[in-house]
Amino acid sequence: MSCGEPHEKDCSEVLDHLYEYLDREMPAGECADFQVHLDECSPCLEKYGLEQAVKKLVKRCCGHDDVPSDLRSKVMGRIELIRAGETVPEVSVLEQAKKEQAQRAREDAAASAAEEGTGPADATGSTDARTRAARAE
Repeated sequence: MSCGEPHEKDCSEVLDHLYEYLDREMPAGECADFQVHLDECSPCLEKYGLEQAVKKLVKRCCGHDDVPSDLRSKVMGRIELIRAGETVPEVSVLEQAKKEQAQRAREDAAASAAEEGTGPADATGSTDARTRAARAE
């Protein structure tokens, strides 16, 4: 996108890094350049305002949900891989986290059954363990 006016910082570059600016993850010197561009360029300012509104709406509606720390670390790891230009595994982070959560649930169920003195041969404990593991998947 370009507004057609000459700017020190190109519109496409500004829009490519808009969320870094919105999230205050940009060095101060670059922030100043962005602000100058937004002051000069009404289409980019409009896009900034729209993205800022969306971000506020998401925060208001979803900001209270707790994200599992392992999922957060996996997502951040993926972001770092992408930023470094490395290849990213085909498996989605969410699917990988679900599989690991199901595995932990199976392990927890087996440990609970062992603590209760029930083994896989005992129908009372093993059914509950399988049910918990299946629900986790």
